This record gives sequence, structure tokens and C-alpha cells, in this order.
Amino acid sequence: MLTGQSLTIEEAKKVLYGEAFVTASAESVKKVEKSREAVENIVKQKKVVYGITTGFGKFSDVLIDAEDAEQLQWNLIHSHACGVGEPFPEVVSRAMVLLRANALLKGFSGVRPVVIERLIDLLNAQIHPVIPQQGSLGASGDLAPLSHLALVLMGEGEVFYKGERMEAIIALSKEGILPVTLKAKEGLALINGTQAMTGMGLVNYIEAEQLAHQTEAIASLTLEGLRGIEDAFDADVHLARGYRQQTEVAERIRRMINGSQLITKQGELRVQDAYSLRCIPQVHGASWQTLDYVKEKLEIEMNAATDNPLIFDDGEKVISGGNFHGQPIAFAMDFMKIAVAELANISERRIERLVNPQLNDLPPFLSPSPGLQSGAMIMQYCAASLVSENKTLAHPASVDSIPSSANQEDHVSMGTIGSRHAHQIIQNVRRVLAIELICALQAVEYRGIEKMAPFTKEFYTEARKLIPSITQDRIFSKDIEAAASWLHQIDWNSFIHGSLPTT
Repeated sequence: MLTGQSLTIEEAKKVLYGEAFVTASAESVKKVEKSREAVENIVKQKKVVYGITTGFGKFSDVLIDAEDAEQLQWNLIHSHACGVGEPFPEVVSRAMVLLRANALLKGFSGVRPVVIERLIDLLNAQIHPVIPQQGSLGASGDLAPLSHLALVLMGEGEVFYKGERMEAIIALSKEGILPVTLKAKEGLALINGTQAMTGMGLVNYIEAEQLAHQTEAIASLTLEGLRGIEDAFDADVHLARGYRQQTEVAERIRRMINGSQLITKQGELRVQDAYSLRCIPQVHGASWQTLDYVKEKLEIEMNAATDNPLIFDDGEKVISGGNFHGQPIAFAMDFMKIAVAELANISERRIERLVNPQLNDLPPFLSPSPGLQSGAMIMQYCAASLVSENKTLAHPASVDSIPSSANQEDHVSMGTIGSRHAHQIIQNVRRVLAIELICALQAVEYRGIEKMAPFTKEFYTEARKLIPSITQDRIFSKDIEAAASWLHQIDWNSFIHGSLPTT
């Protein structure tokens, strides 16, 4: 049930991936009705209010006659539907519809309840607007992307429906959903918001959180494959520093390797491990700190009124502000890019330690026949390439700003670019982790599966159902993509939490 006030990431996940049925709270709908009455009174009384009786952007000084209100909204959506490039993933489009409906239910936007009902109809019918990824400056709202969303409510544009891309009106007709004719303020209320960057950010967070857990399970396999030293994960070490997330990573690693005969003690084989093994809690923990920050900002923005103007006190107070400016999410996405990219940086270094014969006592490049067969040699190249690409993508988008609308809108966030680049980084990181997984599986196999910890042995068994042992050089691209696809499964975390020892 959407209220406009309390949507969480966990609830959103059920809608995005679990196909939960969505409704609007009756109390919120009452607020929406009062807000709409205020807009209609403004139109009747011919008050000068931005976006209701005036043009937009630099045209805010141009007054619009009441009889042209509907035409103004039609013109707005069509002129602003300038998105280009590949469409957002379908799940991101779904997230945008969900977040736009939730924001309008706050009752500050002046739309009719039917507009919100149609958004919810799209969710429940699994009709998702085709929304081009490029074209938003991340301020004044995600105008171009959200205009493509608004087109679908009007029976125009394209949608994804039951695995096909088609004209919106066809999908709406199949589900018996009637298009909406937008009235005063409604077009502006639909597109003046941060739902593109926030919807993309929401999906990014869900995927990044899963990746962060997976890095720990895969790193535990690597620790066994390299006969890592467990002392570095001792609770006292991490409590001495004081970061909660670092302490929690160390605790989970201890549980994952508990009972392993492959893990060593300090001084048994060597005095200390390289940083990519010894500093897993410190590095991964810092990424978790960042993800916690991102989660906090997303859950605020998911329940925020981000259009303009906003209507308060039953229309007695209508204020043009700047809640559409995406700076908070722009920063969060840029911060996320760095934190997630680091998970791949340290993973690639562990891959190098798994395949480099100068750094371990395993067969060179984990090859079944070194020299005749290259084994995992070029998989490390691939990981290095992805890590390098991430360094470019991690450059902050939010430090840039280009004026628009004849300098009326003279500072913008570029947050949508940041969220898109974060998504690209996440896909790259997942493939780097897939490569570490393939290499770690091979290393522990050489060491002796029977000596593994109960958790890692179960993890090994599940992974081997998908990724065969390297007994002969083969097209490893297929293995990498298969492993990455497995890691991408949204219920994958249930395996970790269901199998992890409690002590």
C-alpha cells in the first residue's frame, strides 16, 4: 500500500521483483483530492501560478488562458519527450512508475486521483513504459525520461508488455485501461521529479547490496584456495578500529570459513597475507558504509515531493521551489560508483594471486596442462579490462553542470548520468566477481574439496552445477556470463543467509 510517506527499499523490491500487488491508501487519496481542488480554484480564479496558469522554464512569465490548460499539458509532454538512446531496463521503468505514484500520493502535486490510479494500473498489469536512457540533466526533474512515461498514460509511446515491445495503446487496450487526458498542472506534476535517477538508483542499490554479500562468499573461497590466514579476521582487530560495517564483514567471513582445514594460522605457512586477502574487512566494510549512506538517501527521495510548484494548506500556499534538483541522489550515485568499483578492484587483485605462479603454489594460471593450455590466463586480462573501464565510469557526474532554458535553469546535477554509470559499473563488477569465482573454484579443487568449510563446500557444490571444472581449455566467455547470470538472480542471497553457520 502506497502512502507517499513510508515506502522502503525492501517493499519496493517486492514490487519490482516479486510482482506484489499495489494499492493506494484511502487517506492519501483524500489529500490528493484536496490538492486537486486547490489547482482547479487557481485556474477558475485566474491566479498567476507557475506551471498552472503560466508557461514553463524561461516561459514562466507567459500567462496561459484557462481554456488552453489541457493543450498546455499536451504540448508539454510531447515537446519534452526528447529522450534518446537505449531504453532503461524494464525493471527500472517499473521502478519509475512506482516512485512517481508514491510521490504524487503525498498530496502536494495537484493531480486528480485518476492519474495515480493509472500509474498503479500499469504496475499491476505489468505494463512498463519504454523510456530512453539519455537526455536528462538531473534538475528541473528528469524531464525527458518522465515525459516518455507520461506519454503512456495518454495512450501514446511504447511499452514493454509480456515480453514484447509494442505501442502503448495496444497494451492498455488488452488490459482494459483507459488513457488519461491530462488537465491543468498534471503533465508538469508527472515529469517534474527525480524518479528516473532515483528509480535507476533503487535498482542499483538492490543489485549492489547483493554483490557486496557475494563478494564475501567468493572471497572466502579464495581464502581457502590460497590458504589464507584467519587471524586477520579476529574480532578484536576490528573492534579495535570501531567501524561497524568492517566488524560485520569480518564476522561473516569467520562464519563462512568456520571448520575449514585449508585456512591457516599466523606463522603456519607465512606470517601475513597480502592486502587483498588480509584487508577484506577494511575494504569491503568501507564499501558497506557507502551503501548504507546511499540507502538512507534513496529511502528519503523515494518518499519525497520533488515536483514544482508544491501546494500547501489546501491551496492557500503555492510555492515554486527546487525539490526537483537531483543533487542529493547525484552525490549518492557518484559515491556508490566508487564504492562498488572498489569491490572489483580488490577482487581483480585476488584473481591475480590465484593465477600468478609467482604468488602461489598452484598450477600456473590454474591450467590443467601449463604451457599447452592457457587456463585462466586471459580471464585475468578480462577482469583487468573491466576494472580499468570502471575507473573511467567512476568519474563523478555531479561535478559537471551546463545551463539550460536560457540560463533560467543555470545549475543542474547530472544525477541521471551518475545513476546510469553506476549501473554500468555494477554489471562490470559482477563479471569480475564471476571470474574470481571460477578461479577460486578451481583453486579449492586443487587443494581438496573434502577440506573445505561446510559453508564454502556447499557454495562450491552449487556453483559446480553451473561451472564445470577446468579440465581443458574452452570458451571461458560462456562460463563468465553463466556465472554472472547466476550471481544476478535476485533470490541468490537466500542461499548465503540460509546456509551460513550461526556460530
